[in-house]
Amino acid sequence: MFPNFLPSTVTQLTEPTSIALAQSIQTQAIATPLINLPITTSYVRQGSGGTPILLIHGFDSSVLEFRRLLPLLAQENETWAVDLLGFGFTDRLAGIQFSPLAIKTHLYFFWKTLIQEPMILVGASMGGAAAIDFTLTYPEAVKKLVLIDSAGLRGGSPLAKLMFPPLDAWATGFLQSLKVRDRVARAAYKNVSLASVDALYCAALHLTMSNWSQALIGFTKSGGYSAFRFKRLAEIQQQALILWGDSDKILGTEDAKRFKRAIPHSQLIWIDNCGHVPHLEQPQSTAQYILKFSREEKLNSVSC
Repeated sequence: MFPNFLPSTVTQLTEPTSIALAQSIQTQAIATPLINLPITTSYVRQGSGGTPILLIHGFDSSVLEFRRLLPLLAQENETWAVDLLGFGFTDRLAGIQFSPLAIKTHLYFFWKTLIQEPMILVGASMGGAAAIDFTLTYPEAVKKLVLIDSAGLRGGSPLAKLMFPPLDAWATGFLQSLKVRDRVARAAYKNVSLASVDALYCAALHLTMSNWSQALIGFTKSGGYSAFRFKRLAEIQQQALILWGDSDKILGTEDAKRFKRAIPHSQLIWIDNCGHVPHLEQPQSTAQYILKFSREEKLNSVSC
């Protein structure tokens, strides 16, 4: 059975990993200083033992982004995925200013409420920028950092210039189009056959959630994540693993090398024959690298 807070279109999912993850989504009321009401937050938790792993999805996505990776990680480690504030199936309460500051504040209180020990923080695409921002602000909560084809070296959003009436409604309506989302998905994969109908339903399932467009407009108007300067990235003291698809058409490959140069205790590993989403396109390899990294006390030789 699917949780009753998910849209009715969840029944359109066909792949076993998608169905299983959707069935395992839970919610928790998280108290934060952002608003005087708790925020009903959607998340998945699987596995036990080891250092907890927390997975953070990309822009306008949800925990379903980790449907192929999370079960593999959970074979060895307690593994979580959470819908960031303003995204996925987490409540979008009126009165909240959706921004990177609000996202990391909400994420901190999620961690403080449910995880409560230093974790391995894994961010994919925009989730990588969110993970960096969180690590720099709350270093005590992060034992190790993993970046998967991460944003964070290029600031702003091309949508920002459209976020005023009536173009803001047009922009979110554009993103709501299944044809548009399918084109984006095909660009994200090297093997475009993986951009299946099921993958499209996973990417679009949260679009009917209450206040989806308002939250997306608010986040974009906030400016999103600014580019992190090298000096700021040099402040990251945790060991960091940078995983990058060798055929990323969304961000290219130069940012991978720049992150490696900027983050002191880091190693870069290329995921072969892979685009922007290694956790979806090459989940077995991605999981193996993360689990090996979770067991290492010190970094081994690096790959550049």
